[in-house]
Amino acid sequence: MKTIGIISDTHKLLRPEALAVLRGADLIIHAGDIGSLEVVEALRTLAPVVAIRGNIDKAAWADEFPYDDVVKVSGKTIYVLHDVNNLERDPITAGFDVVISGHSHSPKINHRDNVLYINPGSAGPRRFKLPVAVASLKIHRGKLEANIEELSI
Repeated sequence: MKTIGIISDTHKLLRPEALAVLRGADLIIHAGDIGSLEVVEALRTLAPVVAIRGNIDKAAWADEFPYDDVVKVSGKTIYVLHDVNNLERDPITAGFDVVISGHSHSPKINHRDNVLYINPGSAGPRRFKLPVAVASLKIHRGKLEANIEELSI
């Protein structure tokens, strides 16, 4: 079984509660609006990290991060972009099993046309009354299981 920790919209704030939930993951995916390189460096102490830049990631440090990425894990293809509203590729035609995004700060998991869509919500500063959260994706024997974990802050 592979466990992928999913985080987004940290906006420079990497909470200890988020680190605690992500600890033990085989891979961590950050879906943008990182805020600072230190966030990614801290995540890298837990597991390998795939990170993409979001709309706030404009400083020179963010140049190393792409706007989107494709990750293959245990036979599954995962597409990562910051804002799902900017999805220009047809996930089915592209062969994506999972689409991970952030941006909205609203955690959500849904299935559409045999594609799993995951938005972990925001793990950074609270926005409005939305929860502060991260997500996980488990891949076991070809099956996908996604969960949202609201952080107690």
